[in-house]
Amino acid sequence: MNYLKNIWTKVTLSTAALLTPSLGYTDQLNSGDTAWMLTASALVLFMTLPGLALFYGGLVRSKNILSILKQCVAITCLTTVIWVIAGYSLAFGDPNPFWGGLNTAFLKGITADSLAGTIPESLFVMFQATFAIITPALMVGAFAERMKFSALLLFSVLWVLFVYTPICHNIWGGGWLSSFGIIDFAGGTVVHINAGVAALVACIMVGRREGYGKAVMKPNNLAYSFIGACMLWVGWFGFNAGSELAADGTAAMAMLVTQVATAMAGIGWVAMEWFIHKKPTVLGIITGAVAGLVAITPASGSVGPVGAMVIGLFAGIFCYMASTSLKKALGYDDSLDVFGVHAVGGIVGALLTGVLSDISFGGAGILHSTIGQQLGAQAIGVLATVIYCGIVTAIILRLIDKTIGLRVSEEEEEQGLDISLHGEQGYNIEFH
Repeated sequence: MNYLKNIWTKVTLSTAALLTPSLGYTDQLNSGDTAWMLTASALVLFMTLPGLALFYGGLVRSKNILSILKQCVAITCLTTVIWVIAGYSLAFGDPNPFWGGLNTAFLKGITADSLAGTIPESLFVMFQATFAIITPALMVGAFAERMKFSALLLFSVLWVLFVYTPICHNIWGGGWLSSFGIIDFAGGTVVHINAGVAALVACIMVGRREGYGKAVMKPNNLAYSFIGACMLWVGWFGFNAGSELAADGTAAMAMLVTQVATAMAGIGWVAMEWFIHKKPTVLGIITGAVAGLVAITPASGSVGPVGAMVIGLFAGIFCYMASTSLKKALGYDDSLDVFGVHAVGGIVGALLTGVLSDISFGGAGILHSTIGQQLGAQAIGVLATVIYCGIVTAIILRLIDKTIGLRVSEEEEEQGLDISLHGEQGYNIEFH
């Protein structure tokens, strides 16, 4: 802990660090910080509802649009309740090696007067709840159009409790991974690598959509997806700049580098598809922008504008390759490219954070004495998350498949989940 005290002036470790009195913070309410965090929390929730819901909803076939919207809302409701009952305590309770325990289950002991640094602890609970909400919501794009709604609900509950909260605790809550000095300012590892790896495991275990590779599976409404992506872009300022938990210079720089990386990633993705396919698409530029948002997330509190440009460019290129060439080569049906954008973008961002956060590249500084050591720490965080998330996600899905089943019937899938599972229709059928 003395080591962390010495390097704190160089870079902010994570949002959870602000809760640790030994790092030099005193609990004193600041109205400016509180006002900003109220706004940031609303922005992050806005990312899921309606941002992510519209982004995904426009990308599926018209017979499944309502199912995607329903899944995003249902996950928001479920995760909120789970977070209050046990999630927050497991993630940010006692600094045990793996879980935070249940000492604050049902938010025991947290009142309107409880403080977390310079903001009310209830506000920190809310801010972190929005992170817990969007992480499982991101995964639904990988197995869209074919998973049972009941299986999705059970999977979301178990995954948040047994995958998200342990990883969150390990990176931000004082768990064993935090001792390696990993920089993950706003959730590149906790949210995006975590969600992306789970998405890949899920889409493989659920199986491909009927007709995948043969039938045409075009997006039903790219205008919806465009609007949703723009909402994600705006909401992401709360995600990244809000992770400073204060209205200060670090938050302002986090906002700036988020904008820069996102713009550069959009350019990088479009340049790739323009060069290869000769046509720059709307879907390409908005997906590239999301890849940039993902990749800058872990670095947003410690890199400068030039570093953000590098991260954005690499994200645009590598996420494009993962969502096209890699996906085609391996043959998995990641419906909306969750793995290619979030896991690959998160890994690119996490590793480049270890390099570009260094002062010599215009960053705020790294936690280790050399870039090589910091890069090693970043790699440990990535590898540990991939292994743990992959194994536990597979176990959860296997248990669900053996009990209530994961996948809808062939007839239900053909009819569309809107009608077959929810008895509703999101589009009008016209007869001519």
